[in-house]
Amino acid sequence: MGYDNERHECQNECPDTVQTHVHEFEESTKLAEQGNERHNHRVAGVTGEVIPIGGGRHVHPYSTNTDFFDHHHEIGGTTGPDIPIPNTNKHIHVIYGRTTCNDGHTHDYLFTTQINSPLI
Repeated sequence: MGYDNERHECQNECPDTVQTHVHEFEESTKLAEQGNERHNHRVAGVTGEVIPIGGGRHVHPYSTNTDFFDHHHEIGGTTGPDIPIPNTNKHIHVIYGRTTCNDGHTHDYLFTTQINSPLI
């Protein structure tokens, strides 16, 4: 089983695993440090698949690195529960926390995921 890079097709049938959904995210951390060192970082990634939390609700794991400003930070954790978008069957999640400590400081972050399956 695998992918044929020359033919651009699967070698064998895909296994019968049921995939749920993921969300993209792209945002900036909050500012840190002072003076000429004051800066933030860009963050982009894709969450992991659904983690059910009961009552038909769910969260997603996430983990990625920030961009590089003579150093980088890691972020990771679990999103907040799904937040329905009114008059649709779509939803988003809040992502918040604090980066790892690198170069003597951390950054807080607070943003939302993008809407799941925005074109469908």
